[in-house]
Amino acid sequence: MIVRSAGSDDIDSIAALEVEAFPDDAWTRDYLQIAIDGKMPTVRILVAEEGGVVVGHALMSVVYEIAELQRIAVAADQRRQGIGRALLEACVELAREEQAERVLLEVREDNAAALAFYDRAGFVEIDRRERYYRDGATGIVLAMDLTGSTDA
Repeated sequence: MIVRSAGSDDIDSIAALEVEAFPDDAWTRDYLQIAIDGKMPTVRILVAEEGGVVVGHALMSVVYEIAELQRIAVAADQRRQGIGRALLEACVELAREEQAERVLLEVREDNAAALAFYDRAGFVEIDRRERYYRDGATGIVLAMDLTGSTDA
């Protein structure tokens, strides 16, 4: 498996994964095309590719010292094989390369698997956003410090 920057040839695969992973909040093909074309200068899209097939992707925004991981999606039949971890590690590395000081993300309070995944990766809870999601669920804001400081 390789993790690389997304290109125009990846849009259909990414769009399909978006619908699979985020049926109520998927980025559209047009929106993805704009991002890949560089017309959203802060957005980075990475893909995980296995045998020439896109099996996962990550969307991240980097603005000055803050990188925000907006989403990681892995094909349902490819989960629990380290693809999400590889995408997350690549995002953290990209954030470091772009001199971000921390990576932020939100996770649904009821998503125990995602909370455990990010905890294992070194993220810590820094805030809660009540009624953050469309259905009223609370969002947990997690952060990873990239400066070596003990504060997130």
